[in-house]
Amino acid sequence: MSTNLAQKLREGTTKAHSMAENVSFVKSFLGGVVDKKSYRTLIANLFFVYTALEEEIEKNKNHSVIRFIYFPELNRALSLKQDLEYYYGSNWEQQVYPSLATKIYIDRIRNISVNQTELLIAHAYTRYMGDLSGGQILKRIAQTAMNLSSHQGTAFYHFENIKDDKKFKVMYRRALDNVPINQIQVKNIIAEANIAFNLNMKVFQELNSNFIKIMGMLLLSAITSLRKKII
Repeated sequence: MSTNLAQKLREGTTKAHSMAENVSFVKSFLGGVVDKKSYRTLIANLFFVYTALEEEIEKNKNHSVIRFIYFPELNRALSLKQDLEYYYGSNWEQQVYPSLATKIYIDRIRNISVNQTELLIAHAYTRYMGDLSGGQILKRIAQTAMNLSSHQGTAFYHFENIKDDKKFKVMYRRALDNVPINQIQVKNIIAEANIAFNLNMKVFQELNSNFIKIMGMLLLSAITSLRKKII
């Protein structure tokens, strides 16, 4: 019997989704204003998030619930490694570390994997469906704003093993609907998906703070340069 989980997740996270999209960093990104330093920091943080998520899903791939949404073709950690090497160089592992908000996000994923494994569905849905749905648009924005070519610096958005995004999303939603869970678990998964959106929002808010600092420094530098010319 179908739980209609896919639709319930979409409807149950509408407000949280909207709030995440209205974080200044995200709005600036969607508007084509992309600071390369902030962007590469985002990629680093996402690497740590996806590494945790994909490790926990792999550990639980035979779990009675998780096996229904076990699709390794969605994995992003290896693609993010490619992007990190592009932005930081071959020694990127010595330069990146998870931010405070990212650590909290990772801890949540690790904790539920042990204590309420079925809640991993919420985190997989929040990240992967967002990547598939808006990935190509975000890729084009990043390429234009940072003058990138081909997949350089945007491997994250390229799902090499998924040939048709629309067909895959239909299959994924069907898999969600067929997960063997009860109504209490459905409510818990929706609640966890809202937590996942909030955790993402906290990561974006950190970037927003860094972006404002960078813009402020650039503005101060420009004003100082102008004053020197006037004097």
